[in-house]
Amino acid sequence: MLSIRLQRTGRINDPSYRVVVINRTEGPKSNKYVERLGAFKPKMKQFDIDTERVKYWLSVGAQPTPTVHNKLVDLKIISGQKIISYPKKSDKPAEAPKAAAPAPAETPVETPAEDAAPVTE
Repeated sequence: MLSIRLQRTGRINDPSYRVVVINRTEGPKSNKYVERLGAFKPKMKQFDIDTERVKYWLSVGAQPTPTVHNKLVDLKIISGQKIISYPKKSDKPAEAPKAAAPAPAETPVETPAEDAAPVTE
């Protein structure tokens, strides 16, 4: 299955991305993309993309990643609502499931005798 996603290029602290059509099984750093559709430079807030080719690949069945989908909605290339691309942080920390504790063995509990004298020092 083909996907339209961002491929990171650029130096440390100076990111730039390619918008590529790639087989979903390929790794993000492999240069085995099918077609390059554009570029995204977040520091300059510049998004250059070939809209006709994006529409073609979407019609063929390529699925955009949530981040690319949101950028395409912003640019009005496709219509629809934005997708949450990462889970929201909750106010409460997630509780780990507790393991079932073994049942305690039945042992008789000793009760203090009523006629025992209280201990005084």
